[in-house]
Formats: sequence, structure tokens, C-alpha cells
Amino acid sequence: MSIGALAERFGLATHVLRHWEAVGLLAPARDAAGRRRYGSADLTRVAVILRAKEAGLSLVTIRSLAATADAVQRRNILREEAEALRSRIAAAQASLELIECALGCDHEDFTQCTHFRRLMTDRIGTDAAVRIPI
Repeated sequence: MSIGALAERFGLATHVLRHWEAVGLLAPARDAAGRRRYGSADLTRVAVILRAKEAGLSLVTIRSLAATADAVQRRNILREEAEALRSRIAAAQASLELIECALGCDHEDFTQCTHFRRLMTDRIGTDAAVRIPI
């Protein structure tokens, strides 16, 4: 399969496949004229790369996972990624809580809401005597 056909199959630009090759994620065979030829293993590899990217993994991490045959090392990489993802999820949940607080507030100025002020006090810390002016 040509680079154009592979790119079209996955809805990618051909330069993306060339970049993945340059960073070591793909290694297509070459025909007599030097053109890239992709086989079924390459189709699977592209699908894996896309799925890993959808999961939030960087190309560097994907390359590290693909390059290691050591299950312990692979698990360590995945544990680090899982912890980073948990942190992003916690941050997103905190953001959603703040937004939902503001959406559900009957105050004309949501910064005057008791719940909002409690969230800010929690963020600032109880040992600080800080006025929230917003």
C-alpha cells in the first residue's frame, strides 16, 4: 500500500506518516524505486499509534512503549502515564465543580456565593486571612 493510500485510510496527511517514520514509530518497506510500501503490520501499527494518541500518550511515550520488550519497564511507563492522567482528571473535575458552582448560583455576581467563597478559601488555605475581592 502506498503512503497516500495509508494516509487516506486513516484520514491522515502523508506528512504525519513521514514524521512518525522520522521519529522511529514506523519503518515501511521500500520498493525498487525507493517508495514507501506499507503492509498489514504497518496498518496495525498506525491503528495502535492513533489509539495511543487518543489515550493521551505522546509520540515519545508511544515510541518508548513500542521499543521495549521488557514488561516491567513497559508497566513503569504506563504507571507514570496513568498517574499523569489521574492528575489531569482531578484538575478537570475541580474545574467542572467550579463552573457548575457558578452556573447553579442565584447570585448576580457568583463570586459573592457562599459556596464559591468556600472553594476559594479551600484553595487559599485556612491559615491565610485573605479577602476575596473579585
